[in-house]
Amino acid sequence: MRLLLVEDDDHVAAALSAVLAKHGFAVVHARNGEEALRALLPDDRAPKEPFGVVLLDLGLPDQDGYEVCGKIRKRTAIPVIMVTARADVRSRIHGLNLGADDYVVKPYDTGELLARIHAVSRRTTTGEDTGAIPAVALRLGRVHIELPTRRVSVDGECVQLTRKEFDLLALLAQRPGVVFRREQIISEVWRTSWEGTGRTLEVHVASLRSKLRMPALIETVRGVGYRLVAPAAL
Repeated sequence: MRLLLVEDDDHVAAALSAVLAKHGFAVVHARNGEEALRALLPDDRAPKEPFGVVLLDLGLPDQDGYEVCGKIRKRTAIPVIMVTARADVRSRIHGLNLGADDYVVKPYDTGELLARIHAVSRRTTTGEDTGAIPAVALRLGRVHIELPTRRVSVDGECVQLTRKEFDLLALLAQRPGVVFRREQIISEVWRTSWEGTGRTLEVHVASLRSKLRMPALIETVRGVGYRLVAPAAL
């Protein structure tokens, strides 16, 4: 798999590229946002295998990493993993809102990074976004979910969700009131059993509550998982 590594520190990039190469990745290194965006442009003169994942460090010298993420998402659906030293939930939610598929907080374990890369790349190889959800619509009080078109609205106003946010909401909404175990959600939405995805799940739930402006819609069942509260109970 080809991987685009966006990292301005050559020493960090060289060390990480060596590790990734040992695990079968063909790494292309971009030192700044402009190089990254150029690398994603198609080259008709010398067609190459498309990138499977973009590993994007947010501390870039020429552009804000969040800005680069937004530009990448406008051009392609390639999974993006943000690498950041910002551990607060608000920063991570901002990245997910811009279209990032996951994030890794520095300092990170190499095994964790590899697991996250494989988890997000599995989305494109399993085709989980094509036909996995039945062609029906769900109406839950003020929330309307169109499964075939992956559109969500609250009181008639469209709400922009990322792929994983929609998949998470659709899963819970198809069985309101039923408690989904964290392991079950991670397995069905992220297609992995890796326990480290738990923090990503928490961030996605927090982002959904914020975007839908209904904090009580998704209830945390402590020690178990989450459930969507029946609208009549809100």
